Amino acid sequence: MDNEQDILNIPSDDERRPKTTASYDDDAILSLSWYEHIQQRPGMYIGKLGDGTNSDDGIYVLLKEVIDNSIDEYMMGYGNRISITVDGVSATVRDYGRGIPLGSVVDVSSKMNTGGKFKEGAFTQTVGLNGVGIKAVNALSTSFEITSYRDGECKRARFSLGRLVEDFPVEPTDEPNGTLVSFTPSADIFRDYAFRDEYIVPLLKNYTFLNTGLRIEFNGKSYISRHGLEDLLKENLTQEPLYPIIHFKGPDIEVAITHVNQYGEEYYSFVNSQHTTQGGTHLTAFKEAVCRTMKDYFGRNFEYSDIRTGMVAAVAVNVVDPVFESQTKTRLGSRDMKPDGPTIAKYISDFIRKELDNYLHRELEVAEIILKKVQASERDRKAMAGVAKKARETSKKVSLYNRKLNDCRVHFNDARGSEDKKNATSIFITEGDSAGGSIEKVRDVETQAVFKLRGKPINSYLAPQKDLYKNDELPLLQAALNIEDGIDGLRYNKVIIATDADVDGMHIRLLMLTFFLKYFPDLIKKGHVYVLQTPLFRVRNKKTAKRSGKVRSGDASDDTIYCYTDQERLDAIARFGSNAEITRFKGLGEISPDEFKGFIGEDMRIDRVSLRKEDGVDEVLEFYMGKNTMERQNFIIDNLVVEDDSNIDR
Repeated sequence: MDNEQDILNIPSDDERRPKTTASYDDDAILSLSWYEHIQQRPGMYIGKLGDGTNSDDGIYVLLKEVIDNSIDEYMMGYGNRISITVDGVSATVRDYGRGIPLGSVVDVSSKMNTGGKFKEGAFTQTVGLNGVGIKAVNALSTSFEITSYRDGECKRARFSLGRLVEDFPVEPTDEPNGTLVSFTPSADIFRDYAFRDEYIVPLLKNYTFLNTGLRIEFNGKSYISRHGLEDLLKENLTQEPLYPIIHFKGPDIEVAITHVNQYGEEYYSFVNSQHTTQGGTHLTAFKEAVCRTMKDYFGRNFEYSDIRTGMVAAVAVNVVDPVFESQTKTRLGSRDMKPDGPTIAKYISDFIRKELDNYLHRELEVAEIILKKVQASERDRKAMAGVAKKARETSKKVSLYNRKLNDCRVHFNDARGSEDKKNATSIFITEGDSAGGSIEKVRDVETQAVFKLRGKPINSYLAPQKDLYKNDELPLLQAALNIEDGIDGLRYNKVIIATDADVDGMHIRLLMLTFFLKYFPDLIKKGHVYVLQTPLFRVRNKKTAKRSGKVRSGDASDDTIYCYTDQERLDAIARFGSNAEITRFKGLGEISPDEFKGFIGEDMRIDRVSLRKEDGVDEVLEFYMGKNTMERQNFIIDNLVVEDDSNIDR
């Protein structure tokens, strides 16, 4: 039998390993300065680069590195206010902590592994422990200025791309103690970037939820939390909780728990104010402790999965010298709360067992609601057990032998792929073999996978859950993503819906989003679901255009322009005048692989699917995916747009 790598069309190592012709001698050995190393290998320090259109783009990591230092001051008991100003391409952060010791301002900004967090007692339970973060901001910014205000004196230094430009003398000041950092990321490193409030505000709100009483001012607006993680859950819930949020707070730990009427489960985990989006030892221990405590309280042999179904919860712990599994600190690897202290698992388990068990014995009405919810989940699971088992067995065979899934190489050699590399993985959900084939030919086989849908998936909003397994598409997709038992096992950081820009393509996109919203809302809330933008039009200067290659839209010297909107098409036509040749792409399969390569590369356009409390998910799904009401028919008629395509070359 063919091996799995052959079946999934993964190139062998020999096929991907051409011999280099470059000389390897003494001249090939280089010694880089600290800032040159960061500039050449930014991914080691900030993850991906990006242009600010995604929440995990590097410019937000830079901003966070600066804010983290201010948060650490607050956690140590100094300063209860942080002021942040962002003007699109530059950011300024002012805290009111102790201020950096004046004689060390230059060193902490420009010497690797230098900072106040190595010496015991100066800082404890902080996020930044390696003395790297602010140096990365410095090295990757064309303008970086830092000022420390301390006991009536101030010290300022200015840098550009890590190089000291001006070292100002110590001067007297009337400013209160604290630190001021202003920086402008390099436009050469972060191409066409811009900070977006929609990604900054949630970050700042999380800081306030985790640090009650801290006021963060952002572009003139203030954020503050009085109830910590309880406020966080209220901010993120998209459905009404079945019972009041359970909220406990103790030394170095805070938790909030509730259930809602949904199939998936959602968790928000934090360590020392760092949002660990990939979880880690603390989240694993928390889920285990909650399920075990509820199971023991009810005295029933419940499956943990039944207890967790519909659960929405948050956990935050403070750990001394935390160990994260990557520089971007998205997953905790520490075992112990502090040196010579209890393990994280025992500390969380003891806290949950005591507090949650006491709560359930006091709040009998809440306990009864939880019991009914768990029993309902148990009944649903048992009713689905046979169907789901058969579907999983089928999916394992069909996904491999029918080549619905073409996987990426990261998953075939985990030893080769770091956590950061796995965070770079994505899967394109395509509409049929035509579009899937184009992407397969030009994708990055190291990190990009392709899953090809066949036909339209079932409308999961109207259909009973058991009916989802009568059609192979959605069970096969669940198996490919490895989310049948929740998103902890999600194999790809980005799930990208790539359908045609016609009526059928839009319908399939809506069916996919409906499925995720109903059964895996946390997949969307955690920022894993995206929609691929592909050009609607190609406009050529028919006198001079070449017939191959992709040219970035907006360059006045372009002979070929790819247009993503109708306005871009009109602008391109105006540029070329009577020489304009317009092609309308109705399907992704019409775009040649050579052209497609640029559309799924590093600068591909993808729109993150977001989900907020005010979106009214139930109402939206009922309107668009419910029964075909007259209200919806009238909406379609009133908003119908007829495209004028008389000048388009088919």
